[in-house]
Amino acid sequence: MGIFSRLAQLIKSNLNDLISRSEDPEKMLNQIVLEMNNQLVEAKKQVAASIADEKRLAKQLEQETTNAQEWERRAMMALRAGNEPLAKEALARKRERDELVATLKDQWTKQKTAVEQLKTALRLLSDKIEEASRKKNVLIARKKRAEAQKAIQETMTGLRDPSAFETFDRMAQKIDQIEAEAEAQTDLAKEMSGDTLAAKFDNLERNQGGEDDLVALKRKMGILPAEAPPAAPPVQARVESPAASGSGDQEELAAALAELESEGNAQQKRKAQR
Repeated sequence: MGIFSRLAQLIKSNLNDLISRSEDPEKMLNQIVLEMNNQLVEAKKQVAASIADEKRLAKQLEQETTNAQEWERRAMMALRAGNEPLAKEALARKRERDELVATLKDQWTKQKTAVEQLKTALRLLSDKIEEASRKKNVLIARKKRAEAQKAIQETMTGLRDPSAFETFDRMAQKIDQIEAEAEAQTDLAKEMSGDTLAAKFDNLERNQGGEDDLVALKRKMGILPAEAPPAAPPVQARVESPAASGSGDQEELAAALAELESEGNAQQKRKAQR
């Protein structure tokens, strides 16, 4: 666990150095997270080395256990052959291997426990760095929001400055002056062109339109009497000439005779049918 205490001290010293050297919170936060990730990589390497040591001890333990079992088998083989001195030597070798197995087993157990603790600490460190990264993003967002709000307030303060509005009023007056000068130059150009008669009639029409609007408004308000309706055109009496009158009477007489003749023919047909 000593590597993590050294890692914490290293990160702390680096952070203090960054805080003393940097004034931009965003750059400092990014640098802090970068340093943490770099230290995390180093911690992973050391944990990986510890895991490798644990596996190496496990292999040695397995090998020495196999060797002890082999010397025991040889001692048994010597006894079957009736050679006790050789069996004793084989058992002595087995005891040596058993002692080495016991030592290796103790070291392997401790190393395995340490590796599990290192893995747990590494996971916690990784989680802490991920949390720091998330907080970094939130803090940077808060910083940018505060900077934007500050810029808006500074702009609003500038707009509340009376000199800014005075400048706008001054510019508006200047534009009014430019427009007046342009209109004056246009009127002068018309007068200089010699077409003054048309200009007079245009002016008269504009003034007449204004007078008509004023009279209509006065009549609407009752100040002036309502405008009298237009007089109806005189009705002309229709005088027919005697010739025309006689011609009309003759036409009516002819029509009546034709109608009587038609009715007489119809009666004769009905009698003939009977």
